[in-house]
Amino acid sequence: MGRREAIEKGSRTALVTGAGSGIGRCFAERLAALGYRLVLAGLNGERLEEAAATLRERYAVPVEVVAIDLARPEAARELFLRVRELGCRVDVLINNAGTFSFRDVLTTPVERIEGILNLHAVTTLLACRLFGEEMARQGGGHILNMSSYSLWMPWPGLSLYSASKACLRSFSVAFAKEVRERNVYVTAVCPAGVATDLYGLPPRWQRIGLRLGVLLSADSCARRALRALWRGRRCCVPGWWNRLFIPFCLYMPAWVLRIARRHTMKLQR
Repeated sequence: MGRREAIEKGSRTALVTGAGSGIGRCFAERLAALGYRLVLAGLNGERLEEAAATLRERYAVPVEVVAIDLARPEAARELFLRVRELGCRVDVLINNAGTFSFRDVLTTPVERIEGILNLHAVTTLLACRLFGEEMARQGGGHILNMSSYSLWMPWPGLSLYSASKACLRSFSVAFAKEVRERNVYVTAVCPAGVATDLYGLPPRWQRIGLRLGVLLSADSCARRALRALWRGRRCCVPGWWNRLFIPFCLYMPAWVLRIARRHTMKLQR
């Protein structure tokens, strides 16, 4: 990302969900640095307000906050209306909000399943529909959907998480082809391990993962994702080494999975 992506300060608006921490916060930082007016949406209002105050001071751009639970069937419509009430027309939509689940389906509460499917699939797809239509009317825009590398890893314990993320990638790639003629660009990003709190890794293990190169930093992930978005790529897997391992994930022998399952059952949560 360089100067060619920079805009006149405050002339366009970017909406980032899950912007209070991790990759979402890094998306917000990078878009603010380019001059975008920001709308930060997510569950933790205090954390969003803290991020907004920092971004206003550091980049001198307008930043609005929408505290909202996106894991509800009606969340996308509510978000769309609240952004409209702020007087914003969204030029860049970053559907980043997500939650991790490593647990067998039969031991996962039904309410949690509903929440994950709402957050990863229903809210994101409806947000694409609502904001995408508005972008098409105003001449174009960009939409980035955060999928996951785990879609190539439908393993025990990851069945719900990987399926919801697979849905998101499949939708994004097809949707990108539908709206390209309307000058709307859609990118699905499928990161592998990223050094954030999403997986419940302690900070020490995150630092070790970064040093070993098995984890990307949140900012590196955001930078690569935005670069793919600006270039009009339909799908992006950050890190060439991660792309190399996709066939291995898909065709991992059953006996390896059985051994892994025995040693990871205690990690389910």
